[in-house]
Amino acid sequence: MKFLSRYIDSIKPHFSKGGKFEKLSATFEAFETFLFVPGKVTTRGAHIRDSLDMKRLMSIVVIALLPALLFGMYNAGYQHFKLIGETRTFWPIFGFGFLKVLPILVISYVTGLAIEFAFAQIRGHEVNEGFLVTGMLIPLVMPVNVPLWMVVVATAFAVIIGKEVFGGTGMNILNPALTARAFLFFAYPGDMTGDRVWVAGGGAIPPDASTGATVLGNMAQSVIDKVGFSELVSKLPGDLDAFLGFIPGSIGETSKLAILIGAFILVYTGVGSWKIIVSTVVGGLAMGWLLNAFSANAYMEIPAYKHLLYGGFAFGAVFMATDPVTASQTETGKWIYGFLIGMLAILIRVLNPAYPEGMMLAILLMNVFAPLIDHYVLQANISKRERRLKKALKLNNQ
Repeated sequence: MKFLSRYIDSIKPHFSKGGKFEKLSATFEAFETFLFVPGKVTTRGAHIRDSLDMKRLMSIVVIALLPALLFGMYNAGYQHFKLIGETRTFWPIFGFGFLKVLPILVISYVTGLAIEFAFAQIRGHEVNEGFLVTGMLIPLVMPVNVPLWMVVVATAFAVIIGKEVFGGTGMNILNPALTARAFLFFAYPGDMTGDRVWVAGGGAIPPDASTGATVLGNMAQSVIDKVGFSELVSKLPGDLDAFLGFIPGSIGETSKLAILIGAFILVYTGVGSWKIIVSTVVGGLAMGWLLNAFSANAYMEIPAYKHLLYGGFAFGAVFMATDPVTASQTETGKWIYGFLIGMLAILIRVLNPAYPEGMMLAILLMNVFAPLIDHYVLQANISKRERRLKKALKLNNQ
């Protein structure tokens, strides 16, 4: 590594001001900071020294996502061989899923980073490490059978419209990965709805492959078909399978165990807010119990805890709602923000069969309202202090 560091230092003058490749300075700096911690320090003004810089923060999130990614690869192969009725050992199953998921991951990073580099060159700014996380999140919220050209279009839309038009990393008001999924959901609903087969091809898929549909897709269809509670429950997977992740769904959302491992890493390192995670779960359970009380249809009778096991609720609560850029910043606001996400996700999921997931729309909606929540939290604190001050002055005057 010392040899590489010396080599980079030797060619650095060519990319500095006045050098032959001055226009490529942003690109060079991006590669340098990716390989080594930059030697930049603050020179004036108040500042805080902290070992947790942007690169380390992004690296921790990527590490936290690895269990969900690896299991998603295995589950892609597992669901495929299960659907065609073949039994395979671990490595053929994982290998099949790996070859299906890897192109989606590569396309996401290549497309997003190309756009990031282009904007950095145009603006003359350094390339931020923010897309290291977004580039992995986008594939994890996609079905394994998504066409690669859709990944390109969705990633480009998310980076350009969802982030760069607002000023780049740290300035966006919507989660970029969810922006990509929302774009595909509304632009190509036939490929993103949960009632179609969400299982990778590459074999003889039987014509009656309805078991490849997502759990939420089947549950939403039950509302349309007006089936009874017992019939709906008979279509649901067991709680253990749902917790471990052996069900169809987006690549990274199925295994709640893998997501919990990621949540522990985020909370332990202080990167993710446990208040948002906990309040989102509480909000989802509260809405589930409220709907249980009314029980107007079979879907509303589903036990509240089951909503946490199906779809992207857990993944969204851990990796999307806790995005430090788009979430509430105040401590009280985090409780409100997470609680409303949980409630809205279940409300949309149960009462509107056209949107069987719910979590995506709930988080994007609360991304927009997060600044307003923080504003009223701050105003409430200011009013509280003013009342306290007036009371103290009144007591002194007496």
